[in-house]
Amino acid sequence: MAQMKLEIGGRTFMVTCQDGEESHLTKLATMVDEKTRESGDPSSLTESRMLLFTSLLLADDLHNAQAASTPPAAAPAPPPTSPISDQVVAALEKLADRTEQLANSLE
Repeated sequence: MAQMKLEIGGRTFMVTCQDGEESHLTKLATMVDEKTRESGDPSSLTESRMLLFTSLLLADDLHNAQAASTPPAAAPAPPPTSPISDQVVAALEKLADRTEQLANSLE
């Protein structure tokens, strides 16, 4: 296990990581430090508030990245329609004509 000293928001933190992960952890600490500085002067905040605001900014970035990579939900497919045969159409037209004739005769 490797011991590392990280500088975030003008404060020093001692952390432990697996051997060989030091470079990756340094990159992550740099990202966190940049976000800390985005939120204003970190020296005016308590350590816990500085880390809270920084984690919220990072969570917002993660949320935006996930939303951008997630394809929008597809609209539901319309229900399948069964084709109406020519015979059914002809029968319905004939029925409509007969109904109309009956209605005219009643007037």
